[in-house]
Amino acid sequence: MPPFRPAVFLDRDGTLMDDTGYVGDPAEVRIFDGVPDALAALRARGFLTVIVTNQSGIARGKFSLADFEAVHASFLHLLGPGLIDATYMCPDHPDTATDRRKPGPGMLLEGARDLGIDLARSWMVGDRAGDLEAGRRAGVRSILVRTGEGTGTDSSAAVHIAADFPAAAKFILESAQS
Repeated sequence: MPPFRPAVFLDRDGTLMDDTGYVGDPAEVRIFDGVPDALAALRARGFLTVIVTNQSGIARGKFSLADFEAVHASFLHLLGPGLIDATYMCPDHPDTATDRRKPGPGMLLEGARDLGIDLARSWMVGDRAGDLEAGRRAGVRSILVRTGEGTGTDSSAAVHIAADFPAAAKFILESAQS
């Protein structure tokens, strides 16, 4: 079996792309500046990049699974090929959430199992307290980005606070050198 690899788990909406609310229309997808280059830099250094995204809009009837898939396909197309290794999505409503819904660690643990990820050398990057808590519960270090909801988010579970995802990626790469 190949050695376990480190990963960067990534919230999508508000971290890598604009969060316009319940994003159910591919025309609303806007990638933040510098995201493709930052993802490429992480991948070049051996990190897997894994999306872990809550999508309660499905359970709330705001959009369908097919709408999510169309938005995500647009997102991946705009990023460019080969920058995301896997995507885990949880459609649970917060009132009936399973452990897969962040702040539960389920999606991260599922990704670790499926992809052979070394959680001790991995990171979670997101713009909400639930992202940070999911990382903590999964045993990875968490970074809060101040995009999306990040400007008003409690940062107590973060090991670092970054202005945006490219700054978070830079911090991860610098940390991997030491």
